[in-house]
Amino acid sequence: MLCSYITKTPVPAKDPATLTLKVKQIEGNLQAPTAMVFPGNGTIWITEQTGKIRVIKNGKLTGDAVLDLKDKLPKMNRGYEERGLLGIALHPQFSTNKKFYVFYSTPTTGGYNHKDVIAEYKLSSPDQADPQSERIILSADKPDGNHNGGCVQFGCDGYLYISFGDGGGQGDKHGESGNGQNLNTWLGKILRVDVNADSAYKVPKDNPFAGRTDAKPEIWAYGFRNPYRFSFDKASGQLFAGDVGQDTWEEVDIVKKGGNYGWRITEGTHCYNPSTGCDLTGITMPIAEYNHRDGVSITGGYVYNGKQIPVLKSKYLFADWTGRMYYLQKKGLAWERGKVTLQNIPEDLKITGFGEDPSGELYMLTNPDTGPENTKGTVFKIVKN
Repeated sequence: MLCSYITKTPVPAKDPATLTLKVKQIEGNLQAPTAMVFPGNGTIWITEQTGKIRVIKNGKLTGDAVLDLKDKLPKMNRGYEERGLLGIALHPQFSTNKKFYVFYSTPTTGGYNHKDVIAEYKLSSPDQADPQSERIILSADKPDGNHNGGCVQFGCDGYLYISFGDGGGQGDKHGESGNGQNLNTWLGKILRVDVNADSAYKVPKDNPFAGRTDAKPEIWAYGFRNPYRFSFDKASGQLFAGDVGQDTWEEVDIVKKGGNYGWRITEGTHCYNPSTGCDLTGITMPIAEYNHRDGVSITGGYVYNGKQIPVLKSKYLFADWTGRMYYLQKKGLAWERGKVTLQNIPEDLKITGFGEDPSGELYMLTNPDTGPENTKGTVFKIVKN
């Protein structure tokens, strides 16, 4: 697999035609699903925000959980909640070492709202993890309950990438310049670490800030508000991230080594702080953005590399939390944004995540409500019309 990264910022292009697709319901009895992985033999693991990793085997949801982290989570809010069990990734050698990694929230002290934790677990039997096998990779205290990031993915280089939000609240009002621009905190960043270590992790020698005394060496890229979901294109190795905006703009970034993606100086391609005349020196602009007329919170997806939907080939499929779906396709140096219509799906579902199976086919997670209590969350497979 290649690991190439975009080096130029393309100009906006005209929106292409709307694509019409369908979905196939895989399971509809999940509690606030957030992420999914495919451990083999057609099995699917799905994280529920409330702490369980559920198992779908032979197309049916089993009564067992790979792991239940409920007792580690903070007390969850009923109506709206961004904390909880948010992410999962399988080790590249999972088939032999049985290790996987989760991102979850836990209570903390010192005036913070909570702590976000990335931990390693190991299976003790098929689809059953040993709770005592937990190895904390890293953790970060959060001043507020929102903007947690929450994504963990292994890159084509074998390293673990981790997204942290800016700390929460409104406008990244943390310190003099906000956490997103502060290289001495992990908040508002995407990190890159080597988990194949005797200690918690090692810092890869080619990380952009490794060896510097004025920056955290784990940082791969910075200037994010809430990069809730990112993914790697299996064909190119490029890292695509959906960064949730503040008041007006949602954005998609191709994340490269050492890149500054602007927040809180910019929101999308627009000045945020200051609201006019901001200094754009050194800032990498998003490849696409959309106004809050078209949605309010981006849910990053995947570049399609499957074979069942030829019209989607090499397009980046993503959504807004409110239920609208979009795609990006590259044309020259620019990325065009088109709409996706799903014909056979209930209205008013919140899109909370995507998944990619080993053959490159894509899946979508939904929640009927804004909070974590509803038990009718669904996983759909995206299929051709």
